[in-house]
Amino acid sequence: MSRFLFTTLFSDDLGLPTRTVPIARELAKRGHEVAFCNPEAAPKKLIAEAGLHNLEPGPRPIPTVLPPFTQQIWNMDHFWAAYGYQDEGFLRGDCEGMMALVADYGPDVIVDSWNLNGCLAARALRKPLVSIIQADMHPNNPGLIWWKEPPKDIPTPVPVINRVLADYGLQPIGKTEELHVGDLTLVVGTPETDPVPGEADVVHIGPILWQKPGAKLPDWVGALDPKEPVVWVYTGNPRYFAPAVTWGDSIIVLYACIEALADEDVQVVLTTGHHDLPVEAASLPANFHYESYIPGIAMAERSDLLIHHGGHGASLTGPYTGTPAVIIPTFSERESNARRIAALGAADFVVPTEDESAEKHVSVEEVRAKVRQVLSDPSFATNARRLGEKMRRYGGASGAARLIEDFAARV
Repeated sequence: MSRFLFTTLFSDDLGLPTRTVPIARELAKRGHEVAFCNPEAAPKKLIAEAGLHNLEPGPRPIPTVLPPFTQQIWNMDHFWAAYGYQDEGFLRGDCEGMMALVADYGPDVIVDSWNLNGCLAARALRKPLVSIIQADMHPNNPGLIWWKEPPKDIPTPVPVINRVLADYGLQPIGKTEELHVGDLTLVVGTPETDPVPGEADVVHIGPILWQKPGAKLPDWVGALDPKEPVVWVYTGNPRYFAPAVTWGDSIIVLYACIEALADEDVQVVLTTGHHDLPVEAASLPANFHYESYIPGIAMAERSDLLIHHGGHGASLTGPYTGTPAVIIPTFSERESNARRIAALGAADFVVPTEDESAEKHVSVEEVRAKVRQVLSDPSFATNARRLGEKMRRYGGASGAARLIEDFAARV
């Protein structure tokens, strides 16, 4: 049997744990030893709920070198620069902390999803690496904003990363996407939702979605009026670093939906993914029902429409359950997801605008109009069901676990 360490981006939301927990559980059921390492509150809850072990990383430094704030994150170079990795001390501190954790746990294989230091640690310690990515993270693709021509001055941490790589006798990279390619690279989604150029050495594994076995919806959901549409609003984390504003915050989704749906003839189920409802939104309209966390697949199946922030997992949940969506993407990666699902006819989307201070705004009128359109036009639900049928033909979590297990047996 093998020992696996799952690494994901240290971010206080559920997208990446939801993607990796089902695979980890499948490996554990096959008799392998599995651990995560994520210090953030919401992921820790989900990992514990799944009955999996979570290692606690040590203290982390704080980045002091950051590029100018912008809501437009063009590619993974830009993402990691905005994360703080143009600061060599921060990058080295993160990398050394991850390497110490890996050395202490002693995994046979590192399974990473969007944690650059997991990938760096695997290479520096000569550990086999399985990478679970979405298509926009692959170096053969044009980045997170593929529908626009990129500027020439995108911030990049590559010079700093290459100095760290050189210290461990590793070859330099041209862009950070190269580090997200593993010895085995699995792409979540399908060639339709997550296209990768044909020459890329990847395997599509379909959507990976998590719901605790036996999980049930609250009784009050079952008591909702079957004659009136149910709209599930999933915001994710409203504020990552309150009171500071970040490009991932979903508070704008919450505000827009409250205003747009308060007087509509719909029943709204609002969830925030193990996050508290902001105090200023505590007084909800009469047709809103709030719960911090609800089993996602079951809730999507009960819903007539999803409204969400554009996260990759949320974007695949709608088609998987045959439920159409209106997506309000809160930053570039999420807008990419929204555009791809909308192009397949399973959703529509409303892109927030920015004012001169880079503050985001959402058109309430546009949200209301698109909710009405998607609820009244059956083609959205038809396309979502058709896409979901194709998704279910892929291996999913069990197929991914089998690929990883076979890989571990070979290395």
